[in-house]
Amino acid sequence: MIPELGHYALVLALALALVQSIAPIIGARKNDPALMRLASSTAPMQFAFTAFSFAALTACYVLSDFSVANVYQNSHSLMPLIYKFTSTWGNHEGSMLLWVFILSLYGALVALFGANLPAALKANVLAVQSWIASAFYLFILLTSNPFLRLANAPFEGQDLNPILQDVGLAIHPPLLYLGYVGFSIAFSFAVAALIEGRIDAAWARWVRPWTLSAWMALTVGIAMGSYWAYYELGWGGWWFWDPVENASLMPWLAGTALLHSAVVMEKRNALKVWTILLAILAFSLSLIGTFLVRSGVLTSVHTFANDPARGIFILGILILFIGGSLMIFAWRAPLLKQGGLFAPISREGALVFNNLFLVSACATVFIGTLYPLALEALTDEKISVGAPFFNLTFGPLFTPLLLAMPFGPLLAWKRGDLLGAAQRLMVAAALAVVGIAVVYVAEGGHDLTLAPFGIGLALYVMTGAVIDLAERTGLFRLPMRVVRSRANGLPRSAWGTALAHLGIGVTLLGIVCETHWGAERIVALKPSQTVSIHHYELTFDGVIPREGPNYRELAARFSVRHGGVFVGTMEPSKRTYGSRGTTTTEAALMTRGVSQLYLSLGEPNADGSVAVRLYHKPLVLLIWLGAVVMMFGGALSLTDRRLRVGAPQPPRKSPAAAMPVAAK
Repeated sequence: MIPELGHYALVLALALALVQSIAPIIGARKNDPALMRLASSTAPMQFAFTAFSFAALTACYVLSDFSVANVYQNSHSLMPLIYKFTSTWGNHEGSMLLWVFILSLYGALVALFGANLPAALKANVLAVQSWIASAFYLFILLTSNPFLRLANAPFEGQDLNPILQDVGLAIHPPLLYLGYVGFSIAFSFAVAALIEGRIDAAWARWVRPWTLSAWMALTVGIAMGSYWAYYELGWGGWWFWDPVENASLMPWLAGTALLHSAVVMEKRNALKVWTILLAILAFSLSLIGTFLVRSGVLTSVHTFANDPARGIFILGILILFIGGSLMIFAWRAPLLKQGGLFAPISREGALVFNNLFLVSACATVFIGTLYPLALEALTDEKISVGAPFFNLTFGPLFTPLLLAMPFGPLLAWKRGDLLGAAQRLMVAAALAVVGIAVVYVAEGGHDLTLAPFGIGLALYVMTGAVIDLAERTGLFRLPMRVVRSRANGLPRSAWGTALAHLGIGVTLLGIVCETHWGAERIVALKPSQTVSIHHYELTFDGVIPREGPNYRELAARFSVRHGGVFVGTMEPSKRTYGSRGTTTTEAALMTRGVSQLYLSLGEPNADGSVAVRLYHKPLVLLIWLGAVVMMFGGALSLTDRRLRVGAPQPPRKSPAAAMPVAAK
């Protein structure tokens, strides 16, 4: 009965979405308040039905109802409870239900917290949001129904893909979808503005919190996916330029550009048309990522679907929304009023520079990802575009962006002083030069790679973020009492911006150190033999068989010493899942500060030895710590009162300002 109720709730959500996609737009056109208000009531109801449907599928997994085909194919009665929950979205049908669940959640939030939005704009936004929801409800019900029953219910399920049986799966997909789907709100605001033919600084104020929320979720989602692949797949890498990885990176780059462009639009009422286009592109790239993962055109651990009918349906959704929105943009954008002018050397100019390189980097990833697929579809010729291409194109585009990043916050609006900003960044530049020199000397002067420059650039970016706050608060120039007062009065968005920029520097530092100074050894060891790497000695103590809830495990124990002092044990393993006949590699990690030892177990040899792959990864955790810092920066900005949806900003009057001014 639970599956039928879940399916029926999804059908009701579709019916509400269809009503919401039509009636409010008619109301906006006819200035009918009743029809416009309809969206504010249907959006929460739509979310309630979708939430009930998602809860029903979750209940089927928790109860191990193998009469449901989706549960039978992706679950097992012996699985730990947490993986029964995560199995709900660890498959194509369930993940698409999670997609529409989050989509309806965003729509409900706009309906509930957008009270101060103009009635016509709110109605159009919720209608456009419902267009997207209707398309995906139809996709699920017609091609990917998660509630299909089996005629003869089996006694046991086929189990979840073993590499997805990890706690990272409980975090990574929901965060990624919160980012992907979150950009749909910016998309809906953009299309609604084009339909209405009016856009201003208030529009940017309304759209920024939603874009910032999506950007935060996508930032952490990408980082979590990177870390999951790092420790779960056993290959020791954190980014492979896999097409599915790139599919999440592209909307992140476009979303970052959108955030900065919206700032210009809000502060200076400029870049209106460009901001609208970025809002469309950010969600369009999210849809393209969905197509890559769900259409079956790629073979990857990240992908689930391989049914051509599903791919054609999603392709139709892409053509409808991407093509349709771009047609509306081409038709209506020339009618929008252009914003204010500004000098090239200004904060607006710095943000335009930021947009230029972010979009160029995004285009590079887009071409490198889709060109091989297009070539294969047209000519049956298969080519591989991997790390060498992206490193040679993406890196040179990001370097000038990082060099210019500290300048932006130090420049004034409309017309800035480049020389003055450069003078204030002299400390950051000096620290970068010292860092480059120290690394070069430490390497004996033989290192001709870009590692010293990378370290210097990371130090420059991080110090530049600190200098921005120091300049705003008057640190080192004013008495501490005044500094504290100015720091308390500083907008939270300023603190958040500096923190996000600091996080980028932290991530860059981790990337450079892990890439350049990481060490690797591949050896075959017998019990009691020792392998050394970077002042660590690992002694192979033997093999330990274990029984898990739904797998058998063969673990190898290693004693770890540093400088002769025992520091712990590491136990990499091989797990065999009988229900699927699949063997996975479980790497062992030992964290020392922000560095790690990484040990992966190979196959046993005939002579009794075991092959192991051992890495020392200096400062590797900074890669993901930087992403967390960026997320906290975004969260801090989101708490800024000026970024709340519809929150008015009353003028503040100081006691002095309230007193009458004597005539001079």
